[in-house]
Amino acid sequence: MTQLTQNFTLQEMTRSEYATRNGLDNTPDDIEIASLKELCKMLELIRAYLDAAIHITSGYRSVEVNGGMGGSKTSQHCYGQAADIDTGHTTKELYELIKDMVQRGLITVGQLICEFADSPTGGWVHISLPTAKKKNEFLIATKVNGKTVYTKD
Repeated sequence: MTQLTQNFTLQEMTRSEYATRNGLDNTPDDIEIASLKELCKMLELIRAYLDAAIHITSGYRSVEVNGGMGGSKTSQHCYGQAADIDTGHTTKELYELIKDMVQRGLITVGQLICEFADSPTGGWVHISLPTAKKKNEFLIATKVNGKTVYTKD
């Protein structure tokens, strides 16, 4: 296994059931791996702050994998700059704890999105690295008439 940081591996950051089922390559290049390392450094800070393991539900996605899953054409997942995560906390609790870290200046994110927290199956938290266009943006994602709607928090 290739360690990106102490607690995160390249394998877990690139694992994709969709890619496996559809025979798609989901291998990042060196630039994307460098971004994944930066992202994992931030996840390490969150892990330490929460004193809880972080489960990666979606990390890097090749453009083909992302498109097949219906992801945004501008998704930071395609650049190794975003992950969807969960822990033992509820989605809303996890979102609020990370938001508090950002507001206290402990970390800087691109986007922090509380995704579908009210879903019967539970949701997840999306977190990304900051960019020139995205810095400390807090959003709530819900489904309205079958479409995902993002509102600023």
